[in-house]
Amino acid sequence: MSERELAWGRWMASAQAGDAAAYEALLREIVPALRVFVGARLRETSAAEDVVQNVLLSLHRARHTYEPSRPFGPWLRTIARNAISDALRARGRRAERETSLPDADRIADLREPARGDAPLSARMERALAELPPAQREAVELIHVRELSVLEAATRAGVSVSALKVRAHRGYKALRILLGGRERDV
Repeated sequence: MSERELAWGRWMASAQAGDAAAYEALLREIVPALRVFVGARLRETSAAEDVVQNVLLSLHRARHTYEPSRPFGPWLRTIARNAISDALRARGRRAERETSLPDADRIADLREPARGDAPLSARMERALAELPPAQREAVELIHVRELSVLEAATRAGVSVSALKVRAHRGYKALRILLGGRERDV
């Protein structure tokens, strides 16, 4: 066991006894090590930073379970591995539910700059017209008017989450209407 991990264990034991300064020192010292540990397992920087934050929250919630007679490092790494596993499972579930937007090239092909004031092809306009009004509005605000999701949600008078759901359903329907394959159907 390294000297560093021995110090971490002492700080945690002191923190359990109510020493706020020891707890602060512990957290300050473990964050760089956690970033290295998590970063080696998750290449995406933002995802790794989210996991580090989740580890810190889990450590805070579970701090009463640490036994000062046992090594601190393995206890911390177990919490970190569990947080990494949770993040990877969540990523997998999200990937199963989400479908990608049409390729930028495909969207560009559906635009007809020669049509004058109508920026979309007739085919795309027909497909959009077949969507339910809420889905059509979401798709048009985000991809035709090119508003941010927040701006589009504000304009539609719904939450960002609700707008994302409407847009997702609209994209899915458009893929079918435009002759693309749909995995979930």
